[in-house]
Parts: sequence; C-alpha cells; structure tokens
Amino acid sequence: MKLKNIVIGIAAMAFGLVGCSSGKTQLPYFKDIDVESYNIPLGDFTVKIVPDDELLVNVSAEDPVAVEPYTIPYQHPRQRDFNFGSSQTKESFVMTNRKANLSLQPYVVNKDGFINFPVLGKIHVAGMTLQGLTDYLTEKIGEKVVDPIVTVELTNFHVNVIGEVNRPGMFIVNSERYSVLDALAQAGDLTSYGERNNVMIIREEDGKRVAHRLNLNKAEALESPYFYLRQNDVVYVEPNTVRQANARVDNDRQFRLSMTSVIVSAVSVIASLAISLLR
Repeated sequence: MKLKNIVIGIAAMAFGLVGCSSGKTQLPYFKDIDVESYNIPLGDFTVKIVPDDELLVNVSAEDPVAVEPYTIPYQHPRQRDFNFGSSQTKESFVMTNRKANLSLQPYVVNKDGFINFPVLGKIHVAGMTLQGLTDYLTEKIGEKVVDPIVTVELTNFHVNVIGEVNRPGMFIVNSERYSVLDALAQAGDLTSYGERNNVMIIREEDGKRVAHRLNLNKAEALESPYFYLRQNDVVYVEPNTVRQANARVDNDRQFRLSMTSVIVSAVSVIASLAISLLR
C-alpha cells in the first residue's frame, strides 16, 4: 500500500511539472521572420488630433510684432532686438525663439473637436494631422503675415503599459512614430511570464473604447494598424498560466496565514479569559 502511494505521488508530481512547463510562454519575438526575404512597408504612423488633445502652436516670422496677435502666452515675452546676422537663417531664428517661448499656452481640443485660435476664431481640428494643421495655419496666417513659420506639437501624448512588464507605468511620447515595441522597451520588456502572443492594445476611437490583440511571436504584428500607438493607448501584457497559478497559490497561502493568525489570537484571548476566571 505504501509503495502504491509513493508511485501515485511521483506520477502526480510528474504531471504537475509537465503542466507548468506547457504553461510557460514562448519567449522569442517574431519567430516566423525570414531575414533574407522579409520586406514590408513601414505603414502609417501619423497621429491624428482627437478631443482633449493639448496642442502647442508657435507662430514666428521675421517681423515678430506681426505675429503677436496669433499667440497666447502665459507671459508675454517681447523680443526687443531681432538682429539677423548674415549667417542666421530664418529657421534657426524660429528654433531660438521657440526655446525662449516655452511658456506658450497649449490649446485644448474640446469635445466637439474645436480650438479657439486668436484672430482666426474656432477651427475644427479633430481628425487633422499635426502637419495638416500646420499647413492650414500657415496658409491662413500667411494672408496677413509675410512668410510665417508655424509649428504644432502634441504635448499630452502618453501611453500606459501595464501587466507582465518589468517597469509598468505611464510614458510620455515625444514623437509621432511610436510603436508597441517602443512602449515595451520603455517598460523594460516583458517578463518571462508575459504572453507575447496575446498583447492587448486598448484604444479610444470615435467616442468608444476598442481592443485588439497582437501576437508578437509572429511577424504579422508588424503590419497591424495597432502596431503604431496613438495618444491615450493602453498596452496590457497578459500573464501566462504559471503566473496566474502562482498568484492563486500566494493568495491561498496568505489567506491561510491570516486565518491561522486570527485563530491563534482568538485562542489566546479565550485562554487569558479562562485563566482570569479561574483566579
């Protein structure tokens, strides 16, 4: 009987080990890529403006007084002397002027997709690209100002990375071209318990939240419209079965320890009361 029990125990342990092994995720990325022949277009990574975006718009020109009506700074830093040397280009002047005017007030896109721009009034910007808005403002301001230079930046572009990564958190994005791989790299990559074939992207589109799953074990993920991230995207890496099983074991262990502590405390109180009564 004892030998039979030992054999059953060994068999159970073996099945358990096999189950744990099969539950581990496949670690390599893009296993099916043939490096000799793989060649696909980059795809569209252009960011489109959506409600609640914050846009920093800077308007510059050789005549700074002419563009003053088109700016709303927190503080109004008048430039008193603009001396264009022969070696200074208009573009270098604009970059210098931008650095001096970092206190410009951002325009917040309202829920209907509009911003209220000085002189030009209400402009529907939702759905436009940053370059599209830049071209539009340059054309409109150019009707009154000679050779204006307009720059438009998205200041609140961020994504959240959660789940089985080494450094989950919110990450500020400083470039339109930002992919799920960039986000995972900033988050310290997936842990060995992260399901690479089941990475979820949660996105806000047309007033709704949609979700899509990427299989990073396969090259097809590189061609997905969700490969490049958008503002407010959430990247969720699901834990594999081993991590979930470990979590359940840890929870059960904590529950048992808590219950044991409660019982011991209760017994101690009862014993103290009993001793007091006997005395």
